[in-house]
Amino acid sequence: MIYRLIARFVVMLFLASVIIFVLLRAIPGDPARIALGVTATEDAVAELSTRLGTDRPLISQYFDWIGGLLTGDFGISLASQQDITPLVLDRAAVSFILCIAAMVVSLAIAVPLGIYLARHNGKRRAEFLSALTQVGIAVPSFLVGILLVAVFAVGLGWLPANGWVPPGYDFGQFAARLVLPVIALSLVQAAILTRYVRSAILEELGKDYIRTARAMGSSRSEVLYRHALRNAALPVLTVTGLQLTSLIVGAVVIERVFVIPGLGSMLIDAVANRDLTTVQTVMMLLVVFTLVINFFVDLAYRVLDPRLKGQA
Repeated sequence: MIYRLIARFVVMLFLASVIIFVLLRAIPGDPARIALGVTATEDAVAELSTRLGTDRPLISQYFDWIGGLLTGDFGISLASQQDITPLVLDRAAVSFILCIAAMVVSLAIAVPLGIYLARHNGKRRAEFLSALTQVGIAVPSFLVGILLVAVFAVGLGWLPANGWVPPGYDFGQFAARLVLPVIALSLVQAAILTRYVRSAILEELGKDYIRTARAMGSSRSEVLYRHALRNAALPVLTVTGLQLTSLIVGAVVIERVFVIPGLGSMLIDAVANRDLTTVQTVMMLLVVFTLVINFFVDLAYRVLDPRLKGQA
């Protein structure tokens, strides 16, 4: 039932929030004193603690934080002592654009390539391309990004090496600066998804209903596109959801390589500055993003799989 999915989503969200809050509060040191420095007076530390709410009981701090997240108030940065809500929303939009664009490109490469490899399984060209996907899986995205910058930005001068321009300001520059980081992220994901698409289709092609369809006169292309591909989409859907969440991890590094102001860069800067308010907020947003993706993947799986439709 969908109610079970919602209940599981809420429980996991609650547990994640508690774990993040407790672990960050376990870090030694007074946040207000860390923010003001060792030369700060006791009065200044006490004033900032009251402003941040860190002088209140932990349970009160937790509910203040959760209540703020639910109402769109993400708190005050310990480093800048300013409201972080507008900055977090801007950074989240940048990371969202980057990850979605990378996943779209990954699927655009992986689905046709996986179908081709499954259809021509055992042939020399298909085996060569399959071996290339193994190399793609082994190469980290940040190394791909550095190589792309060296070739297309420094060597050929075709594309800008780094930076970010909002799409509403200059769409041409926005697209140009998005190309290299999206390729760096999507190539690794495309290699992984290609292997899953190929394996899922080959598994379906080996089942009895495919042999029955072939015996009844259906062509190989017909059984591939009408039957095998549709049934193979279910496990591929699950893997796509998992890979979309893993893009966040890759985006953290890619954002640093290409100097992109996303959540990953914000998280790294906040950790370096010991800005606990920003760290816990960004981490919680990443958890929410991951759980939402998993929720919709589970829901789509139950809708698309005839065996689970009664559980949707």
